[in-house]
Amino acid sequence: MNLLYSNDRKAEYPASWYAATANSMDRFPALSDNTKADVCVVGAGYTGLSAALHLAEAGLDVVLLEAHRVGFGASGRNGGQLGSAQRMDQEDLERLVGNDDASKLWDLAEDAKDLVISLIGKHQIDCNLKPGVAVLGLSTREQAELHKHAAHLSDQYGYRQIECLDEAAGHALCPSPAYKGGYLDMGAAHLHPLNYALGLAQAAAKAGVRIHESTEVTGIEEGRTVKVHTADGTVSASHVILACNGYLGNLNRKVAARVMPINNFIAATEPLGAETTRVLTRDVAVADTKFVINYFRLSSDGRLLFGGGESYGYRFPSDIAAKVRKPMTEIFPHLQDVKIDYAWGGTLAITMRRMPYLARVAPNILSASGYSGHGVGTATHAGQLMALAIQGQAEGFDTMARVPALPFPGGPALRSPLLVLAMTWFALRDRLGI
Repeated sequence: MNLLYSNDRKAEYPASWYAATANSMDRFPALSDNTKADVCVVGAGYTGLSAALHLAEAGLDVVLLEAHRVGFGASGRNGGQLGSAQRMDQEDLERLVGNDDASKLWDLAEDAKDLVISLIGKHQIDCNLKPGVAVLGLSTREQAELHKHAAHLSDQYGYRQIECLDEAAGHALCPSPAYKGGYLDMGAAHLHPLNYALGLAQAAAKAGVRIHESTEVTGIEEGRTVKVHTADGTVSASHVILACNGYLGNLNRKVAARVMPINNFIAATEPLGAETTRVLTRDVAVADTKFVINYFRLSSDGRLLFGGGESYGYRFPSDIAAKVRKPMTEIFPHLQDVKIDYAWGGTLAITMRRMPYLARVAPNILSASGYSGHGVGTATHAGQLMALAIQGQAEGFDTMARVPALPFPGGPALRSPLLVLAMTWFALRDRLGI
């Protein structure tokens, strides 16, 4: 079963609040002939759009191929949080790769946030960028761990944009009985993810990138000149970038062994009006400490955008709204009967250690994917790092690629059943508070 078409109509965005409020943009034509380019980029999410934009601005001839629409996948469906740091905590990275590379990874993560903000400003992308992401714990133990983590970032990395929240301060920000405090990171931000992707696409096209939507890549023929095959044409290129994330399919086995697609779900309630203050008292985003994370924020028209629940098969559940309502009402019991106007799913990709997997899968083929729910900044930055690597400036790419990447046990055939077992354990752990 092809994940490109398992849950979605060809070349149509899902019926999300993001799609309903997206900025208008004309479709790009499908590839219908054989062509040549300096670089062929496969996948028009944040990674591919950023890579293509940066390469074109450097003077290279770039073709960008997308099976559906630009920003169709996780880039246009996610929670819109531009988080700080890497997906793995700095303390864990220090133990894994040593202090020197951990420090470089911190700097790269800060560069990722700065890159997104600078691209939005430079290209005047209308995506409702706002500062502030809170991380909240569900126990006093988790509150203490979050405060310790904030202190570590301040002491070791000089990061002082975090305000620690005790239980009372946490409730003053987010009046949910579930949370016991945490911290508010004003160096992080949130935005409209689809409009950000569309803005990157417009910038890339203006820079000269030849974008082709409705163009699925069916095979890649490696060699000194790489030939990228589609149903109605080919692209012959000196370099290829794989930017497919959860939709890679069988295009590269090395990447598929280390990057697994999973599904996540978001619901948008009806506008809450004056009741918004019973959810959030400030216009910031929130993520919590559950293993299957809950994340939420208010939309520009006063809805609660709540993400929660995951699945590991190919198909989305038949009732996505019910899937999300369960964790939403665990956090906000008073919303048990609130109307849900939009509910949608999306396919992202995770790795064993939750760090992105960047690799040279052939001498002239680069890949970046597996952002594990931290892709707004990291994916944009990975695109830039691959563009720089192709131009011979590979330091940042190589630092990310040095992070040890474990294959999933059993390969693609067994990784989903094994993950389901692991997720069952973590769900039980969350319920028991252990």
